[in-house]
Amino acid sequence: MATLSKTHRPKSTPGSQRLVLLCIFAVALLLIFSSVMSTGELGLPYRKTLIDYFVKSPRSKRHHSLSDKYLYWGNRIDCPGKNCETCAGLGHQESSLRCALEEAMFLNRTFVMPSRMCINPIHNKKGILNRSNNQTTDESWEVSSCAMDSLYDIDLISEKIPVILDDSEAWHIVLSTSMKLGKRGIAHVYGANRHELNDSSHFANLLLINRTASPLAWFVECKDRSNRSAVMLPYSFLPNMAASRLRNAAEKIKAQLGDYDAIHVRRGDKLKTRKDRFHVERSQFPHLDRDTRPEFIMGRIQKQIPPGRTLFIGSNERTSGFFSPLSIRYKVAYSSNFSEILDPIIENNYQLFMTFFKTFREYETDLTLTDDQKKSKNWEIPVYTMDEGKDEAS
Repeated sequence: MATLSKTHRPKSTPGSQRLVLLCIFAVALLLIFSSVMSTGELGLPYRKTLIDYFVKSPRSKRHHSLSDKYLYWGNRIDCPGKNCETCAGLGHQESSLRCALEEAMFLNRTFVMPSRMCINPIHNKKGILNRSNNQTTDESWEVSSCAMDSLYDIDLISEKIPVILDDSEAWHIVLSTSMKLGKRGIAHVYGANRHELNDSSHFANLLLINRTASPLAWFVECKDRSNRSAVMLPYSFLPNMAASRLRNAAEKIKAQLGDYDAIHVRRGDKLKTRKDRFHVERSQFPHLDRDTRPEFIMGRIQKQIPPGRTLFIGSNERTSGFFSPLSIRYKVAYSSNFSEILDPIIENNYQLFMTFFKTFREYETDLTLTDDQKKSKNWEIPVYTMDEGKDEAS
């Protein structure tokens, strides 16, 4: 009959135990790295890899890791799309940028943000920033783009949605790595919405999702903004993410203004008219010219802004003294009153975008100067008098 005997085991020493633990840890670390990289193609011959970058590089405020996955929409906001040949205004580009950030947030991916934003020359007139003695001025900043981090605080945005810029070392490493991984590294997505991307195991495991295959402007992916429950980032998100030097300048101006209200008065480019086949002048915003004149602004805001208050006006109106009649009721201030603060840092009108009362109505709860819809496609005869049914202070 077979018998069972107890095998004699030598007693382990503390030194040998530490050696075993170190071996186990080294093997586990190797397995983790191998799992994260998910490839046999990326080996020692490559001097710069994701492992090199994230392990050896000093940690910044934005804590990236080997498990990060990325979302890319291209090197220009709103392009692809109809604005590729020209350039959209700041508000339009912010809508697209917010949409892309929402998608990255929804997919739990790091967003690859363009390092520069194009600037539309139409929206870059100096206007009332540098008023001259002439009645009008066409002076403008001669710049076609600006650095994204001159507008936004990338680290502050990354506290909500991780972001890297497309001129960063991290992005070049991610891009080269995704190419070496082939189909396991990158997918050029066309026609799939964020929910389909999120539900697909194929997309979920990819290092990089490239959205540039879509011919649509970015914001089109988020165009159903009437569904408020689907909006992950509020309209105010990006304006609140202004670059630190812009926030500092704004705080200095606010300190000098004291208690104040601000309005944004969009005129200039939106006042254009065209003649119909009967040679009648028509406008997409038939009440805008009327509603943005001082006497009508006064009637519009008087219920919300009491007399004697300081009123900060931001506008693309270039006629000197155009808003002076408002001084009868309010202490009127412009950005030009704070040139000692702004001149050293402001390089374009996009950096001057500040608003409380909007010009156009987008939502029913908006405080606006006109009831004309911002997205109007109809051309109507302009109205210059108080037409029936309009409440001047509604």
